[in-house]
Amino acid sequence: MRCVVDGQKAQESQTRYSRYAEEIGDDIADTVQQFGCQPILFVGSGLAKRYMGTPNWDELLSHLATHCTAIDKGLGFYKQSLITPMRIGEEFAKIYQEWAWTAGHNEFPEEMFGESVGAQSYIKYKIASYINSLTPIDASKIGKDEHKKEISSLTKIKPHAIITTNYDRMLEMLFPDHEPIIGQNILKGQQVYIGEIYKIHGSVTDPDSIVFTESDYREFQRKKKFLSAKLLTFFNEHPLIFIGYSATDPNIRSILSDIDEALPEKGGVIPNVYILQWNPQINEDSVPPREKVIPTEDDRTIRVKLIEAADFGWVFDAFSTNPALNDVNPRILRALIARSYDLVRHDIPKLPVHVDFKMLTESVENSNSFAKLFGIANIDDYSFAAVQHPLSATQLGKLLGGNGWHTANALLDKLKQITGTDIKSSDNKYHRSELVNTTKFHKYSNDCLNLLESVRDGLPFELNLGLPSKNAQPAHN
Repeated sequence: MRCVVDGQKAQESQTRYSRYAEEIGDDIADTVQQFGCQPILFVGSGLAKRYMGTPNWDELLSHLATHCTAIDKGLGFYKQSLITPMRIGEEFAKIYQEWAWTAGHNEFPEEMFGESVGAQSYIKYKIASYINSLTPIDASKIGKDEHKKEISSLTKIKPHAIITTNYDRMLEMLFPDHEPIIGQNILKGQQVYIGEIYKIHGSVTDPDSIVFTESDYREFQRKKKFLSAKLLTFFNEHPLIFIGYSATDPNIRSILSDIDEALPEKGGVIPNVYILQWNPQINEDSVPPREKVIPTEDDRTIRVKLIEAADFGWVFDAFSTNPALNDVNPRILRALIARSYDLVRHDIPKLPVHVDFKMLTESVENSNSFAKLFGIANIDDYSFAAVQHPLSATQLGKLLGGNGWHTANALLDKLKQITGTDIKSSDNKYHRSELVNTTKFHKYSNDCLNLLESVRDGLPFELNLGLPSKNAQPAHN
């Protein structure tokens, strides 16, 4: 064996948790690359509580009980007698209606006392008012200083779409180029399925849309099959991450039950579904579990990928590692798709516009000519570096005969033991790192694959960290 060492040696070994984070980050980047599209975010109340201090179910019920003089018993009484939050919400809605028409009249706008106003509008008006009072005036005011970097990483994800059960406006403020679709409007009209925020339980901008009481949930469940049909397309075609939910949350169980029904094979881990859970006990020695078994409906279970973190920033960075989409405006994509849809479905069949069918036929024959219809130039590789180092640790490990990143990392460690050189400590012809915000992601070349094959097989090798020439042929998977 002859070694020519040309790079900086690693000064310190990784902690167990940083290794975990690196491997999870590689897995996320691989999944995003494999699906070839941006992720779907499914956001629950935990994220709004983290950044804005908005209430969870119990806290909201407690606030409503405290601020209505007609509710003269403690929340504990209603929990004992009515059990579920939805039933308590139903009872509170009746009390709020009666209160509004008697002692609490001055608590509500005068226009709310007409025959056309719904009986549950009074409690929903108060819910919206309370949550609005907790909402900052603009996006720059969202989150404490300790969360600013994390929020910046979140907004860089460029999600294909966002689905939320939250009522607040935080997501619209953080993703201003995404269009909110509220409540039952999801089932109406034409959505273009990109750059949209689906507020499936309503919004404070339309208090009557809020899903809060038992009767609201019954109605939601009745129409849920139509919503699920739309959402399943997302889940089959995109990476998906649940943020701000407990794994036992009924919304999680319901959605995952629908996904489970659509899976061709049962029992395995769903490769594109992640649940991000906050764990304040995480430290440098932590090695959290990577999977979660979640009970769904009809006594079934489903396995998804679990991520535990005290700081979400590195997870959000991993979902934003597609540099080709860093400057894409979702508004432009929405407008492009919507206009194309109208053109194909309405304008061309009805012929209100002149159509050059010969030109269209020739243009749709391949992606390059089709893109030119929209003034878009195709770019196959976003940089020379990406061409030379196309492999993640997971891809590298599979090419080395393993099931994933474990194999690659074991051989990289063995190489370091043999040569005293950590090739991941610098950018070189075997390895390069991509810095996304404050998180580093590692990519590898075909030269690295050849090198690690020699290490694996006990063959002689030459270690030369020099960067490849720009005239070199691109590496291939």
